[in-house]
Amino acid sequence: MFHCGRRGWLLSPADLCQTRGMSVLLAAAVQMTSGADKALNLATAERLVRRAHTLGARFIGLPENFAWMGPEPERDANAEGLDGPTLSRMAALARELQVTLLAGSVLETGAPGNRLYNTSVLFGPDGARLAAYRKMHLFDVDVGDGQTYRESAAVAPGPGPVVADTALGKVGLSVCYDLRFPELYRALSAQGALLLTVPAAFTLMTGKDHWEVLLRARAIENLCHVLAPAQWGRHPKDRLTYGHAMLVDPWGHVLARASDGEGVAVGPVDLELTARLRKGLPALSHRRL
Repeated sequence: MFHCGRRGWLLSPADLCQTRGMSVLLAAAVQMTSGADKALNLATAERLVRRAHTLGARFIGLPENFAWMGPEPERDANAEGLDGPTLSRMAALARELQVTLLAGSVLETGAPGNRLYNTSVLFGPDGARLAAYRKMHLFDVDVGDGQTYRESAAVAPGPGPVVADTALGKVGLSVCYDLRFPELYRALSAQGALLLTVPAAFTLMTGKDHWEVLLRARAIENLCHVLAPAQWGRHPKDRLTYGHAMLVDPWGHVLARASDGEGVAVGPVDLELTARLRKGLPALSHRRL
């Protein structure tokens, strides 16, 4: 298992490449604790992206709501369009570092009924926007942690699945609660996705029992790598998130995992491994719907 967080590397980036050959691309899942201070959140996100880049990552993902996780009355004031300052800053960062950067999710203006979208945006190494996915499944649940979650009160569901073409190959986008709906990931893999992204702010109550299990299941079912950036810790209104940002390979092995607190989980995405596993276990071609 490869790991970078507060405690540092168990294996160096150079060693990672040598373990799988030069076809390996290192990917990083960022873990952070976003709050109501947007400027601080963005500074933290940029610092952690730069750390991941220093460690050799060339595909870097931020978590859901990385720019802002504050009280509901301030939600609309912190929403932006796709060309707003937050995503413009992320595009510039991707271009400066020459990395593919997943801006986990932001609150996007312009949804029907004066609502917002929860939108995940992928930028290429030139800073160009490759794709924008609007979260389809909205978190309207009571999980027993003392909080009531009604995402649909302010957020509208997106129109459908999104797969982006990147230098790495096709990447299927999703956000947090989507993880519980395997049919979405079937659709993404059917469209050619080799890497699935799941930026999240999973609750502590559900995450401790379900987060890793669901991530590994989506990887195994679709014979895809899964990159899952995460929120961790205590947020405004005593909201608690689970963390454990991770990278999972197509066989369901956890390649990298973040410790408690902010950090980055860095590991190899090996498309030769994916091709070999899909050839030996051609389950995707055996599907009967």
